[in-house]
Amino acid sequence: MAEWLFEAGIGEQRAALIDDDGRIVRARIAADGAGPMPGLIAPARLIERSLARLDSGEEVALSRPPAGVTLGAAIRVEITRAAIPEPGRPKLPRGRSTDVSARPAPTLRERLTDAPVRELRPHEPDALEAAGWSEVLEEALTGDISFPGGMLRFWPTPAMALFDVDGDPPLDSLAVRAAGAVAAAIERLDIGGSIGIDFPTLAGRDARHAVAAALDSRLPQPFERTAVNGFGFLQIVRGRFHPSVAEILRADPIGAAARAALRQIERTPASSSNRFRLPAAVRDRITGRPDWIAALVQRTGRTPIFDE
Repeated sequence: MAEWLFEAGIGEQRAALIDDDGRIVRARIAADGAGPMPGLIAPARLIERSLARLDSGEEVALSRPPAGVTLGAAIRVEITRAAIPEPGRPKLPRGRSTDVSARPAPTLRERLTDAPVRELRPHEPDALEAAGWSEVLEEALTGDISFPGGMLRFWPTPAMALFDVDGDPPLDSLAVRAAGAVAAAIERLDIGGSIGIDFPTLAGRDARHAVAAALDSRLPQPFERTAVNGFGFLQIVRGRFHPSVAEILRADPIGAAARAALRQIERTPASSSNRFRLPAAVRDRITGRPDWIAALVQRTGRTPIFDE
């Protein structure tokens, strides 16, 4: 039976939905300090017509100006989409004015409601790693996603997430297999918003319909899509409420590597050496966070030593 594996890690919460074959169907990461999350309702002030500043200091783009509210007035804002990291200027979190009472955003653990949840402990066998957690993080970071007879290359751009399909002929069957692989990657990496897929150019209408049907059969609703055009391009639009796993990791690769290292250190048996050699940037990120070190000491009962 499918189940969620959940870990309350140092610096992030992480979860993976595992199918009956023990493979990761969905990977989810909630990094600490990522800003206002969907579901949060918090006091704010209107500082521009469609821009509010939460009392905690973060700015939020409003989907529409609140009616009858003057600039500087106190309002409450419900977050509908988290901030999206992008090169240059990140997209602000989005929200809307509301009269509902203030409340915190649901945590990642609280959002895992569609299957049983197994909470993992560091002293237990590493069920996440056994399911392929590192491999999922690697494909999110590199964008290289293999499937039988082919390869997807994935780029999260400011305009849309893009997939390019490469592989062995015949092209009709390659495109159908790729459609299933793209659908699985979208769900696994939590990719939302506008998504473009560049399939091989397919000559016949029936072949293009078969690719679209393969995508429809694998990707859960709701979403909208175009047909596959004569150049092999198809576009999907899905709801977007959080950054994808790829965007989270690529926005701060040093932080992601530091949190992964903390996970491994936390799982190091007490009988093993307490000395750890890490890349300088990763080591500096960890040692620069006293709260992470304190959490590590509390969880393991010893202070790690980082070699130069």
